[in-house]
Amino acid sequence: MSPDLKKQVLTDTAETVLARRYYLKDSDGKPVETWETLARRVANAVALIDKEDKNYEELKDKFFNMIYHMDFLPNSPCLMNAGTDLGQLSACFVLPVEDSMDGIFTAIRNGALVHKTGGGTGYSFSRLRSKNAAVRSTQGVASGPLSFAAVFDAATETIKQGGKRRGANMGVLRIDHPDILDFISAKEDQNRFNNFNFSVGITDKFMSAVETGTSYELIEPSTGAPVKELDARTVFEKIIDLAWHNGEPGVLFIDAANKANMTPQLGDFEATNPCGEQWLLPYESCNLGSINLGNFVKDGKIDFKRLETTVKTATRFLDNVIDCNRFPIPEIEEMTLKTRKIGLGIMGLHDMLIQMKIPYGSEMGRETSASVMAFLRDVSEKESVELAKLKGPFPAFDKKFNKYSPRRNAALTSIQPTGTVSMIADCASGCEPYFSIVMIKHVMDGDRLLMVNKLFEQIARQEGFYSEELMSKVADSGTVIGHDEIPKEWQEIFRTAQDIKPEDHIRMQGVLQKNGVDSSISKTINLPNSATREEVKLSYLMGYQMGCKGLTVYRDGSRDSQVLNTKEKSEKEQQMAIVDTDGLTKQLLPDTLDAKRYRVKDQDKKSVYIIVCFDEHEKPMEVFAKFPFDNRVDLKDKSTMWTTTCRLVSLALRFNVPMDEIIKQLDRSSGHMLDLPAQLSKLFKSFLAGTQHGFASTCPECSGKLVFEEGCETCKSCGYSKCS
Repeated sequence: MSPDLKKQVLTDTAETVLARRYYLKDSDGKPVETWETLARRVANAVALIDKEDKNYEELKDKFFNMIYHMDFLPNSPCLMNAGTDLGQLSACFVLPVEDSMDGIFTAIRNGALVHKTGGGTGYSFSRLRSKNAAVRSTQGVASGPLSFAAVFDAATETIKQGGKRRGANMGVLRIDHPDILDFISAKEDQNRFNNFNFSVGITDKFMSAVETGTSYELIEPSTGAPVKELDARTVFEKIIDLAWHNGEPGVLFIDAANKANMTPQLGDFEATNPCGEQWLLPYESCNLGSINLGNFVKDGKIDFKRLETTVKTATRFLDNVIDCNRFPIPEIEEMTLKTRKIGLGIMGLHDMLIQMKIPYGSEMGRETSASVMAFLRDVSEKESVELAKLKGPFPAFDKKFNKYSPRRNAALTSIQPTGTVSMIADCASGCEPYFSIVMIKHVMDGDRLLMVNKLFEQIARQEGFYSEELMSKVADSGTVIGHDEIPKEWQEIFRTAQDIKPEDHIRMQGVLQKNGVDSSISKTINLPNSATREEVKLSYLMGYQMGCKGLTVYRDGSRDSQVLNTKEKSEKEQQMAIVDTDGLTKQLLPDTLDAKRYRVKDQDKKSVYIIVCFDEHEKPMEVFAKFPFDNRVDLKDKSTMWTTTCRLVSLALRFNVPMDEIIKQLDRSSGHMLDLPAQLSKLFKSFLAGTQHGFASTCPECSGKLVFEEGCETCKSCGYSKCS
């Protein structure tokens, strides 16, 4: 490290994430990098494109300082792969799915190659003929888009991306496809399509029919002919119902996206990348990076001069990435070099507003955020124009479709998820407000470690209201609102995602989209568990009216396996519950329950069967252990001990003890009683991790809490993300 370089201090969480996912490792799996050497590796690799430039050495240092001090960070594949043999640096890809067996399986093959190198893929299944449509070549009928989507899902399941990232997909179907109702309902069963986010491509024509209460046509893709009409409001209500149920499908406003298509001569937008922020043409890719806005506030004001310098440097960095990239297939390389799209985004927006003492959900918060995003977009465009003068505009540039000066890149800005990247930078993700201000991390001995937001702790100590007791209360309540020890002003400024009104989330997304985002925005509209279907509907309508290009709505707890732990129960659930004298609620069991049987091995490597019974929501309600030969004398004591353990666990389940708390106690008991606790803990973790039950409320890697943010389930303790 040079003597004049100010040392960047990382949080423990950042070091953990970097060591697990980013640092290069030796043959024994031990990290051989530090944050400084990683930043230098990435900067040098990306600057190498300009080695003939007279300012080459200066450019390398600019790239390094920007990354090392976390003023800007590129997307994960770039941090992982720049300067390595893999060399695939892009995060976002869209691949076409043609209506033929050859086209379908070519897309599966290409997707596998993308996932292997660390990218996420978007697919539109809208070209595929509908279920039961005629297939001339075989004189048979088609099986439909969903049957093939299942094959894509299975292929993704088998591939580990670059040894570090799990494959992620976006699946899109147009609202006027004949199989749209099946698609809307496809993820109602949370055990299906776990490697996909599903979104409906909604047209202006459909939204007009919703508004007027009329029907609209379904078009058979293989013929282009109308085959049926559906009532638009009925279909829209179906989307609302399923989004309320578990957050899927999302919606993509496909006409709004195509109005902003800078290269219509190359085709129409059909799909986005997995988290929805990057609209791409078939075979296009995009590399992403984010400016850390929290680093540009000085004495309560934005340092626009320093921000301008960083935006210029980041724009050139991202443009260079295109040229030093190693693309997974030739078609992607050809298309990407034609349009040279980049996605310059932001993170730490909430950090910026907090330092300026502006509440995220306020009108001032939106005005400030919009002005900063517009500034960022304008500076990036000016730099792209200068780069076009230096290196040439993107080859597909056509004056007929573009009124602006020739520039280097067909798209410049988007707001993408920054899950693990923002954890490295210790700031809020993307344009999201903080999900929580104080988090609980369970450590090995079972103690609770409080992780306090750095800005909140700093202000609480300065203002004199910091205490461990208060921090614990905030962690338990999940909010700063309502704690008398915290001044009202700071309660408003530190409102978190679920404390902010849904309409204020949408207004923020709308003003950012309108005032500085070329492509789109990955953002979650958080709703309380008590939110009604009508509130979800209003969110979608409001987003459409504000010009958003896509929307993800998530009702708190709607994907959590502990769905019965809510204040509002259905009438049937109320009938199943009794309340004891201490006010505890115990679930009564019906006469019949669905069950699954699992064969495990005890410590003597003998087979034991564990039977798990589920209620109608697939929540475990009862467990049994069964030995194949219970009449053997040597198994009698063992069987009795296993039965007792199962009865206690079943009782805890029926009293709605959170499964992660049950797991914690089982883990403490592992190694005793012939290790049934370890077997049950492993089994329950699989339910929560999604391998048995779709959504994980507990991280499968560190047992931390997962949150739904930026369209994906992520862990704020270790950086795990289901979408990456």
